[in-house]
Amino acid sequence: MRRSPATANPTVPTLVLALACAAGCTQAARGVASPAGPATPGAATATGVPAVVPNLWDTQAAIDAWIKSGRWEAEVASVAAQMSAWMEERAKAVSKPAIVLDVDETALSNWPALRANRWARIVDGPCDLENGPCGLREWQKSARAQAVRPVLALARRARELGVAVFFVVTRPPELLEATRRNLREQGYEATEVIGPPKSAKYPSSADFKAGARRELVNRGWNVVAVLGDQETDLAGGWGERFYKLPNPVYRIR
Repeated sequence: MRRSPATANPTVPTLVLALACAAGCTQAARGVASPAGPATPGAATATGVPAVVPNLWDTQAAIDAWIKSGRWEAEVASVAAQMSAWMEERAKAVSKPAIVLDVDETALSNWPALRANRWARIVDGPCDLENGPCGLREWQKSARAQAVRPVLALARRARELGVAVFFVVTRPPELLEATRRNLREQGYEATEVIGPPKSAKYPSSADFKAGARRELVNRGWNVVAVLGDQETDLAGGWGERFYKLPNPVYRIR
């Protein structure tokens, strides 16, 4: 299956996991260029270390303003439109066409939980949206995440074209049913929601997701496009084109 070359993308500030530190990181896209996100103060040195470390409070405020302004959703819509155009072209050209979508910050938005954490990615613990912090696993278990509207429109168009819609997620197995319910209640019609089996161990998220796409291809599906907000959603091939959404908050390795 064909794979588009990677395209370099501007540097964006990132809050990495729950470490509460802001730094610049380069994101790349396959198939289309990913939007830039909020601007980074200061360029990186030759060693890759930022010449000026951005203030954490200012970075948190910039991320919050960028998302609230609608710019994040607008940039998601731009990427989704490019993927949709490719999907329209390929839907009638191949047998058993399919697309693969990530869930977190792709099909569903966890921004309320992350905002309660001042944009740190706190995984465990209870979820207090009003006062914080909010553990992401408890939030995901509640199945309250809202659909990312441009991605929902993309998924609905896929179904109209007869394109299968697969969701591949690395949430723990015990959250898979809540994930299915959340997607269904938000309007997604999934061909299948694929998650890691119980007790399974993978070197990285990318290994599981690439393996899931390989299995789809082995089952006869033509994966015409893959969409996600993380490089690990896209790495490893087994698809024609790969589309990267902006995420200025965290990275999954």
